[in-house]
Amino acid sequence: MNAALEKKLENVLGTIIVKLEENLDFFKSLDIEFTSKLQKPSKLEIRLANDKLVYKLGKTKLEMEPQKLSKLIFEQGKAFDECSIQYVERGTSITIWTEKGNVKIKYNETQIQDNIPHDDVSARSNREYLVKVGEADELLREIGILSAQNKIKNDMIRKYNQIDRFVELTEGIIKQLAEGKESITVLDCACGKSYLSFVLNYYIKEKLNKNCYFIGLDISEQVIASSKQMASNLGYKNMEFLAVNIQNYMPAKKIDLVISLHGCDIATDMAIAAGIRYNAEAVVVIPCCQREILSQYQYQPLKEITKHGILKARLADVLTDGIRGIILESMGYEVSIVEYISPLDTPKNLMIRAIKQGPKNRKAYEAYLELKESLGIEPTLARLINI
Repeated sequence: MNAALEKKLENVLGTIIVKLEENLDFFKSLDIEFTSKLQKPSKLEIRLANDKLVYKLGKTKLEMEPQKLSKLIFEQGKAFDECSIQYVERGTSITIWTEKGNVKIKYNETQIQDNIPHDDVSARSNREYLVKVGEADELLREIGILSAQNKIKNDMIRKYNQIDRFVELTEGIIKQLAEGKESITVLDCACGKSYLSFVLNYYIKEKLNKNCYFIGLDISEQVIASSKQMASNLGYKNMEFLAVNIQNYMPAKKIDLVISLHGCDIATDMAIAAGIRYNAEAVVVIPCCQREILSQYQYQPLKEITKHGILKARLADVLTDGIRGIILESMGYEVSIVEYISPLDTPKNLMIRAIKQGPKNRKAYEAYLELKESLGIEPTLARLINI
């Protein structure tokens, strides 16, 4: 390899090594092939094993630091005329090759072939999925949505609809959060089986091509152990799961987005409170059963309506989520409450989305105090954030 070509290649390879160092959690492979008219090709393989880079040449295997790769690669390539390099990380691949004294580069999003016909799930739901069968098969199989035959399991169609719809409704927020940042950090409160974390991890990194980090919290050691195993099986190194009470958790890094799916009763309040405490830029939650306000509220003008238990319970649901929205607004968030999914899939079908806009809102706080007084309630969310 002549000196001029070697210098060009060295500059390009240096950029790849920096990318590898910065994105080690997402790194999959680095393959290099040297060719020459006078000798057999030489192939190098670089992989990650036990969080260490392993350099393989024939039967030789060496562990090494990323910054040492360039020197080894050029030592091996000096005797050859041309080379091709394939760098792959989750969601991205870069191809580099030499040709007639020049270095050429091609950037590609990792394309996964849709090797099965689209089944009738999309047709039945009348919507286009963002996390698609045929592209996200490994993920969907690991979290139990997809069968070994690459079909959505009948008993998981509703869950598939729910998690994909969550991605759809948060996509705009995620893009906004990721703008201008090297990575975004997502906290999943009461994560359970961590469906949301795994699907969002896939979508953010492999479809939006943005770096991300996920933290899942749950008090159940069993579900945390299960989530850890799934992350390991998928090779998702940008995740951690902790068996801890949300109220006792102190993050080691800035939290950008707090999420929660069907946090039962005050678990949703705990998730929202965590977002407020950590000054998260956004909070997106799907509430579940709501018992606290039901047992507290009284409103004399509606006593002839709320004497019917089912109507009192339904009104309590509306009041609970409405008050959560007002409290978030009082803390400086812009709030929208939308239908998350069809009530045929689940009656717990509201989504609360809150995006930090500025300082505390006195007008919203006073509206909350008025409601609190008129209904005779003491919401847990207010207590958790000391208002």
